[in-house]
Amino acid sequence: MSKQITEHDKIATRLALILQKLVAKERFTIEELCEEFNVNKRTIQRDVNERLAFLPIKKENGYYFAKSFAFGDLSFKDIQAFATLSGIKSLYPALTNEFIVDLLNIKTNQAYLIKSFNHESITNQQKSFETISAWILKHQQISCTYKNKQRVLNPYKLVNINGIWYLGADEDGTFKTFTFSKITKLKFLDTNFSENPEFVELLKKNEVTWFSNNTLEVTLQINSNVSEYFFRRALLPNQKIIEQNDDYLILSTKVSYEDELFSIVKYWLPHIKILQPTDLQTKFEKILEEYLSNNN
Repeated sequence: MSKQITEHDKIATRLALILQKLVAKERFTIEELCEEFNVNKRTIQRDVNERLAFLPIKKENGYYFAKSFAFGDLSFKDIQAFATLSGIKSLYPALTNEFIVDLLNIKTNQAYLIKSFNHESITNQQKSFETISAWILKHQQISCTYKNKQRVLNPYKLVNINGIWYLGADEDGTFKTFTFSKITKLKFLDTNFSENPEFVELLKKNEVTWFSNNTLEVTLQINSNVSEYFFRRALLPNQKIIEQNDDYLILSTKVSYEDELFSIVKYWLPHIKILQPTDLQTKFEKILEEYLSNNN
């Protein structure tokens, strides 16, 4: 019995010391730990891969270390910044430190349930998404295929609007928007570019219209049983109410691209209809017909 207790104490002490290294942001190899604790490689591998598997440990070039978000690296300011960036800050009355503590508390957060619009999944493009982010910060060009055309772009920002991700980029001196999920054959170039001050200023305005110089005005009819949601907040960019009666609500909006409009219309089916331009309603109906035919 005493031998088992002694062995258990050794494991506990070793794990505590490894954990201390992780908290201190140290990097170490399996071999280094073997030498330090005078145990074999299999024992240390079991410590890291099994006994400490619940921890966010990362391996890179043979070295093990704690992932950047581990062990309290995220402050309340970090959480507030994330809420602002994600567009969810306005969901709450105030994101004070005390309120954040309540949100993160298992007992307290049972009082809240949030359901929002569906967002497209880009899980299969995670690597590309992360690398583009890095290239944006380094001001380096990318090459890709978009709408069957090979392009070289100066990437400025990744933007999410109504659940759809877009890349704002400069192509041949013109600022354009590219639907992220439709970008293919992506290559990351070593060529640096200088930011255009005009494009930077457009981005600072944080307006939808900066995506395109050619905005399209759309008129929509909303059934009365859901119209109240459009009164509570502007669900569409530049939303303006034109007419209201007991049966429906008619409003106008300005969009820069069709996907932006179609994503919101899909969500509110069958309570919404595109009145103008009529060709957009026709195109949208064809999209629905193709979907139904492919799923019958």
